[in-house]
Amino acid sequence: MKIAGLDIGTTGCKITVFDENGAKTGSEYRAYPASRLKSTHELDAFALRDSILEVVKAAAERFPDIKGIGVTSFGESFIAAGSDGNTLRPLMLYTDPRGAEECAELVNKLGREKIASITGLNPHSMYSLPKLMWIARNEPEVFAKIKHVFLVEDYAVFLLTGKRAIDYSLATRTMAFDLKTLKWSGEIFGAAGIDSSLFSVPVPSGTAAGTVSKEAAEKTGLSRDVLVVAVAHDQVAAAVGAGVTEPGIAAEGAGTVECITPVYKEIPSGTSFQNNNYNVVPYFGSYVAYAFSYTGGALLEWCVDNVCRAEKEEARAAGMSVHEYLQRGYKGPTGILVLPHFAGAATPYMDSGSRGVIAGLDMSTSACDIYFACMEAVAYEMRLNIEKISESGIKIERLVATGGGAKSALWTKIKSDVTGLPIDVLETTEAGTVGSAMLTGVATGVFKSLEEARSKMVVKTSEFVPDPETHERYGEIFERYKKLYGAVRPLV
Repeated sequence: MKIAGLDIGTTGCKITVFDENGAKTGSEYRAYPASRLKSTHELDAFALRDSILEVVKAAAERFPDIKGIGVTSFGESFIAAGSDGNTLRPLMLYTDPRGAEECAELVNKLGREKIASITGLNPHSMYSLPKLMWIARNEPEVFAKIKHVFLVEDYAVFLLTGKRAIDYSLATRTMAFDLKTLKWSGEIFGAAGIDSSLFSVPVPSGTAAGTVSKEAAEKTGLSRDVLVVAVAHDQVAAAVGAGVTEPGIAAEGAGTVECITPVYKEIPSGTSFQNNNYNVVPYFGSYVAYAFSYTGGALLEWCVDNVCRAEKEEARAAGMSVHEYLQRGYKGPTGILVLPHFAGAATPYMDSGSRGVIAGLDMSTSACDIYFACMEAVAYEMRLNIEKISESGIKIERLVATGGGAKSALWTKIKSDVTGLPIDVLETTEAGTVGSAMLTGVATGVFKSLEEARSKMVVKTSEFVPDPETHERYGEIFERYKKLYGAVRPLV
């Protein structure tokens, strides 16, 4: 008997299969390209659909005894579909600049504080609703054909079951979900001029949506009795998979996006939380927030592709990954300041107009130095967010590393030394698929409770503890880093 976690990201989707004891037995991955131009950031909806079906089919062929599949995905982006469920246009990614005017229109109608009090979010164009309003205004012929609006999680659930169910945590990423009633907000949808029935039915995270449809069974080879679970937004699934349950501990997701996900018991009061653009996301009787940067691993990939081209070829000749090759030469803080806003600024600024900056170069600076400075920049942005979110009473005392970046001992050590926090590393860094499988195991009865799933599937293997002397050196540089955004933003 097997359970599977399907984790759908912005650059690819992965399904990981586990046995009834929580041991990983195999995985499948398919990549798809994202188009990031100056005025549009999009993902091909057909490529997304085909990749989801391909990984599920590949897993079904290898593991015919799969009992349940849990689905988690990135947020905000949505599939505009016709009555037959077929997609009508590409997905706009959360970094896409469109929707800013529509978001401002909502703020003018309802007020920033009112929207935040309903949704737990500071209004921003990254969310689904302003972008759907943009389509209504700028692509009326497409909008007229839209009968279903799916975020990626509930789109995958629909592909596999024909049912429309979106979990609470992902529903919050639309900027139209009422955090208190746990239903779509009629007031916000009314102000937007959008029919809420276009969206799927909100359900608690980890809810079984249904079994595999006849059509999906024919396409994937899955048995008709396989249960499909609407798990959560990927950052929530990663927090579950990291075993993060109590205040004081936060998941540190090092993927394309760098995201810190702390747990807190009550909705924060005061203005600091909202002013710094943090949010409230339901989390199994508690809440989590997202403190994040659009460019985590994406920044390192940019550096490798555009700055370290020679080193990339040298690594290939040496039979090594380029990151392994580069990271051998780190000698400590570079002193170079990199503002990692290459796709705009996320929290605490939420400034889509901000741009990346590299400062402090001289004639001795090498490509490797810039690469290391990019690693440090992500850590500095983490520390900045940890400081800002602490102003709201959310104290973070320990991090649990997840995502592909957690495989780098050097980067994890840098993050620990910069933030001054201990960081746990788990047996598997694929916390999103682990959390998805854990909740699927509970929904299918493989595990009696989430606690049992956690005891079997969340295994700590190592810990990084900050070095006091190195932390002090980074701290001096961090004081300069905090001034960088304010200094260069008027220039770009």
